Amino acid sequence: MPTRTARTAWTGNLEEGSGKVELTSSQLATYDVSFPQRAAEDANGTTSPEELVAAAHSSCYAMQLSALIAEAGGTPKALDVRAEVSLGPDPAGGFRLTGIELTVRGEVDGLDAAGFEKAAEAASTTCPVSKALAGVEITLDAALSG
Repeated sequence: MPTRTARTAWTGNLEEGSGKVELTSSQLATYDVSFPQRAAEDANGTTSPEELVAAAHSSCYAMQLSALIAEAGGTPKALDVRAEVSLGPDPAGGFRLTGIELTVRGEVDGLDAAGFEKAAEAASTTCPVSKALAGVEITLDAALSG
């Protein structure tokens, strides 16, 4: 399996500095980052490690769920996955990820609500990003739509 790479170029101190995150492997984009915007409610055109983790988690989860739906005999027509990653104080000092909320709504042929929820639960613990984030509480809200 391939290795993927991202790179950050940072200048300045934490409070006043800023950086650029580059998706090096795909060469798709470069994003601005700064700690003041990371800690603010409004991202104001910058991304953050938490948003990037949310992107990684939602996409990984969608892939894993589509595989598990197929294994259970269903056909995924559409999956809408949202990951909300929270940053908060760490009792040991500094900050840490304090939780991840996954929300998925799916249009699936061949599975009832119980079958979909079973696959959704399994995906929340078996996608590689969920495994990597095992030290963070991950909650799930899964339902069929329509």
